[in-house]
Amino acid sequence: MSITGMRRWGTVLACVGLVGLILVYALSFFWVSTEVNQGVVQRIFYVHVPAAWTAFLAIGISALTSAMYLWLRDERLDRAAVSAAEGGMIFATIVLTTGPLWAKIAWGTYWTWEPRLTLTLLLWFIFLGYFLVRRSTENPEKGRRFAAVVAIVGAIDIPFIHVSVLWFRSLHPQPVVAKPEGPTLPGDMLTTLFTSLAAFTVLFAGLFMLRYALEGLRRELEQRARRAAA
Repeated sequence: MSITGMRRWGTVLACVGLVGLILVYALSFFWVSTEVNQGVVQRIFYVHVPAAWTAFLAIGISALTSAMYLWLRDERLDRAAVSAAEGGMIFATIVLTTGPLWAKIAWGTYWTWEPRLTLTLLLWFIFLGYFLVRRSTENPEKGRRFAAVVAIVGAIDIPFIHVSVLWFRSLHPQPVVAKPEGPTLPGDMLTTLFTSLAAFTVLFAGLFMLRYALEGLRRELEQRARRAAA
């Protein structure tokens, strides 16, 4: 797909995702039932969990395209990796913002060094390092290769985040959706959650395509500048 096509489809998907978020907020405030034990604060669930899913998806894409870039040395794969990594950082930041807000009411503290929180923060710092490593050398190609390795290592943290509540003593509740025996949430909560998951995923897809197109334009300008200088 051309850069123009990526920009067009990215804009469409981003707008659809934003409309979906408006629907999610309407469902969260005016339709879905209130959770019995936690009350209104539980509604952060419909932002916190989909943001986590989207962050992990984006970081997984970044790691996969980084591995393919190390193998094939195709710059398009590196563009995809950095575009996904930026999306992952955005949504991971949402996770680390909404989580403490929820924790303050549910646990009585904004932050505690329990396994899932700690591993998620570690993932955020690893991908912060991804962007620092990309600019750490005078040779851009070398910086991209180093960053690709960081992305792959960072993605290894994701399965540990998921199973941390099962393997270690944790304040986080046990899974209520991704369970072998099936979800235990009421139907209206599941509907709101899946609507939010779809909206966040579509929004990420749109932002990813727009960022990929922007990175393509930037590299085209750099190549033209080098040719002009030569």
